[in-house]
Amino acid sequence: MPLDADAVVVTDLVKRFGRFTAVDRISFSVRTGEIFGFLGPNGAGKSTTIRMLCGIISPTSGAGRVAGFDLFTEPERIKQTIGYMSQKFSLYPDLTPFENIRFYLGIYNVPAEQWPERIEWVFGVTRLSAVRDRLTRELPPGWRQRLALGCALLHRPRLLFLDEPTSGVDPITRRHFWDFIRQLTAEGVTVFVTTHYMDEARHCDRVVMINAGRIVASGPPA
Repeated sequence: MPLDADAVVVTDLVKRFGRFTAVDRISFSVRTGEIFGFLGPNGAGKSTTIRMLCGIISPTSGAGRVAGFDLFTEPERIKQTIGYMSQKFSLYPDLTPFENIRFYLGIYNVPAEQWPERIEWVFGVTRLSAVRDRLTRELPPGWRQRLALGCALLHRPRLLFLDEPTSGVDPITRRHFWDFIRQLTAEGVTVFVTTHYMDEARHCDRVVMINAGRIVASGPPA
């Protein structure tokens, strides 16, 4: 993906489930290196949109490219290129943080010789070294959130999708989370984040607001 290209471009994107239209002809772009906020109430179509952009489900119609790859014909290339933190925790609760990290290193096909460095890097940025051998289910929600984000970054993606990542965590954890996101974008990572917290819009460079499957507003947070 060229550095000056838009990281995400979608045009008239539609997703129907039977007779229900979850996403209704939406168009927008995400610039490389920005924090892009996708805001809306529960059931607005945010998670459906992000799952299409991550190559998890196929759009019904429209057009789009993510990290330079076509949504319809190259979903597997998209999956290999991006980082994705799902709305529900994507961790295995009966594994320790160390075991979860080892698992995702294999899933992302990170070369084995890089594993020691990546493991220590994740524990450093998530500040979870002290609980590396505790069961993940025993960790507070904010700590599990940090671990899930660390696992999504193991293969050093340049484009990161976060689906309501701060839902259900305390205000202090939310502040630390956004501090970390700003650090990532300073290093050139593009971040696409969905949220229904209006106050989080101020952390974004640009926002798009969606309601009932349609875009109702877009632009800088102000």
